[in-house]
Amino acid sequence: MEIAVALFEQVTALDAVGPYEVLQRLPGAGVRFVGHRKGEVRTDNGFLGLTVDCTFDEVSNPDILLIPGGVGTRALVHDDVILDWIRNAHETSQFTTSVCTGSLLLAAAGLLKGRKATTHFSARPLLLKYGATPTEERVVREGRIITAAGVSSGIDMALHLAELLTDATTAKALQLMIEYDPQPPHDAGALHKVDARVLARVQELAKLKN
Repeated sequence: MEIAVALFEQVTALDAVGPYEVLQRLPGAGVRFVGHRKGEVRTDNGFLGLTVDCTFDEVSNPDILLIPGGVGTRALVHDDVILDWIRNAHETSQFTTSVCTGSLLLAAAGLLKGRKATTHFSARPLLLKYGATPTEERVVREGRIITAAGVSSGIDMALHLAELLTDATTAKALQLMIEYDPQPPHDAGALHKVDARVLARVQELAKLKN
């Protein structure tokens, strides 16, 4: 089973690495990190480098397609190279998936028109311009397409995908292997769970990051 994870400048690290930690443990799975050119790309804050092992044209028919998000997706919605690769790979993929604003690339490629999809809460309105129906759900499956909300939700998506590819017992085993048992100190992981002060702080932190 060939799993292709797209990488690009200003990708969000956990969007790619979170699902990778789950999916690379699937029996018979091989993961390739693909991009415009081989070599290092820097994550959205510039602190971390990730390595592209294969170009898009070298991995044309993956079984699983994973598009992570990040600030870099904003420019890529106009990039025909990655959009054409997504379209062509989706024709033969078993599942096409995204995390966070990676769904904007699926949408820009025309895959989400008339479909329900999710993304980071700050980007949900952007899905509308491509004819998608944004939702607050953490993981959304529409046929062979699975979209996940912001950043950490990619782990949930990958476990859901693992069950579809194998069975519930295997998915549970993978969850135990990575000891994924979230117990955060605050119940503040969704927009509807926080007050205006928290949201204002999010906006302040986002400005500092940029």
